[in-house]
Amino acid sequence: MLALKLICVGKMKEKFFIDAFGEYSKRLQSYCKFELVELSEQRLSESPSDGEISAALAKEASEILRNIPPDAYVTAMCVEGKQMPSEGMGKLIAERENSGKPKLCFIIGGSFGLDESVKKRADRKLSMSEMTFPHHLARVMLAEQIYRGFKINEGSRYHK
Repeated sequence: MLALKLICVGKMKEKFFIDAFGEYSKRLQSYCKFELVELSEQRLSESPSDGEISAALAKEASEILRNIPPDAYVTAMCVEGKQMPSEGMGKLIAERENSGKPKLCFIIGGSFGLDESVKKRADRKLSMSEMTFPHHLARVMLAEQIYRGFKINEGSRYHK
């Protein structure tokens, strides 16, 4: 069974995001060993300098990198990543399931994104859209797309 780990910077506070993510998390348990790791987002001043942001991203990166499973295929969610159709997500899941190393890890950064060290560790950089979304909404959207990928692979009507 595929081990799928989602590493996210920032803790959800809004009940509607928590409920939506909880629903997809529950659905994913039937398809994979699903794990969520929530890391604390570094606190910054009201108007942080570039140096302050860089230092915060570096601290977050060390925690992210420490939580990536060995032999995992890592996908960093970032604005400069390539977009992928839902069928592509299904293909990625199937490839990892059949790879002999069935570990897949997705990373979602906080408000200021991800440090370059995390992006360099990633096997793939993925973007959801050219539009900007709150990172908590992105977490819900990613969980839904992963679930949709599994449903595509099983030939379910959910995808339609």
